[in-house]
Amino acid sequence: MPDGSGDRTALELLSSCTCQNLRQATRVVTQHYEQVLEPIGLKITQLPVLAAAASKGPIPMSRLAETLVMDRTTLTRNLQPLERAGLVQVAPGDDRRARLVSATGKGLEALEAALPLWKQAQSGMVEALGRFKWGVLMDNLRLTVDATRKSAAD
Repeated sequence: MPDGSGDRTALELLSSCTCQNLRQATRVVTQHYEQVLEPIGLKITQLPVLAAAASKGPIPMSRLAETLVMDRTTLTRNLQPLERAGLVQVAPGDDRRARLVSATGKGLEALEAALPLWKQAQSGMVEALGRFKWGVLMDNLRLTVDATRKSAAD
């Protein structure tokens, strides 16, 4: 007869697993931003890519992926709809192996249209958490990224 320890372990995993809790929070927060950005047809996964291409471009894909803390496969997947929509351009660099990403004029217009909506979504998050807790969350998220990267490098 099972002693129920497996059930307790499974419940512990669901409630205390760092990754599970981060992913759960990410899903809910993503839904919030997606709902606010929906009128302009940009996804929150695309907006940082477009913003980075606009502010840092032309930028090599490898550096863009590093800037966004994203693997190149995910970056490529997020770039494809932006490129199809004419919001970014991906072109060969001086070194033919490197590809440079830059925002197009249409991409800059889309970014300009997205920023007020993003600010609305962002304000909603700050308001929901309260400014102090939001600041603590942002600090802890940065700490989590840095600590996890350091741990992975060791």
